Amino acid sequence: MDDENKSKLKLLSQQWGASLFGVARLEEIPRDQILLPGHILDQLPLALSIGFHLSEGVIEEIENQPTPLYFHHYQRVNILLDTIGLRITSAIQELGFRALPIPASQIVDWKNQRGHLSHKRVAKLAGLGWIGRNNLLVNERFGSRIRLVTVLTNLPLEVDSPTRRDCGSCHACLSVCPAGAISERVEDFDHIRCYEQLRVFAKTLHFSHSICGVCVKACKGNG
Repeated sequence: MDDENKSKLKLLSQQWGASLFGVARLEEIPRDQILLPGHILDQLPLALSIGFHLSEGVIEEIENQPTPLYFHHYQRVNILLDTIGLRITSAIQELGFRALPIPASQIVDWKNQRGHLSHKRVAKLAGLGWIGRNNLLVNERFGSRIRLVTVLTNLPLEVDSPTRRDCGSCHACLSVCPAGAISERVEDFDHIRCYEQLRVFAKTLHFSHSICGVCVKACKGNG
C-alpha cells in the first residue's frame, strides 16, 4: 500500500506539472533547523519533495544578472508549486490522512533569511539531488534549474534514499558568481555575500524578490 500511495501521488504531481518527486523522513533534519512547532513534526513524520524544471529558454537568457523574464517566471513557478502542494494535500486528506503544505518561497525568519524549513535539504534526503558548491540543490538531470516545494504528511509512504553523487570536478558556478560567494568546498559558501548581491539586484532592477539566477544557469548537473 505504501508503494501504491506513493505512485498515485507522484503521478498526480506529474499531471499537475511537476518534474521531480521524492519522499524523506523529516526526523533526519535537526529540529532546530525547522521553524514549526514540535507537535506538528511529531504528527507529520514524512516529507514529500516536489520539483519543477525551470524553462531552459528563460534561464539561457540570463547573462550577468537576473532578467525581468526570469523574475516573472520565478514568481509563476512558485505559485504553480504552491498549487501542486495544495492539490497533493487535498489528495492525501481524501485518503483519510493529514498533510501540511510548506510554501515554495516564504521567509518567516527575516534576520536569518529562513523559511519554515529548507526545501533543498528535504529534496536531498528524498534523493532528488545533492547540495552543490552554489548552495543550491543540484539534480543530475536538470542541474540547479529547478524550484521546490514540500508537503509534510503522516500518510504511509516508501522513503527514498539520498544520492551519493556530488559536483565532482565541475566548477562551472565558481567563476560566474557576481558576488564571489562560491568556493571549492561546499561548506565555504558565503551566505552574506550572496544575500548582499541579491539585495543589490532587487533594488537596482526593481524586483520584489531577492533573486539572481546566474549560477542556476551555469549549473547543468552532470548526469
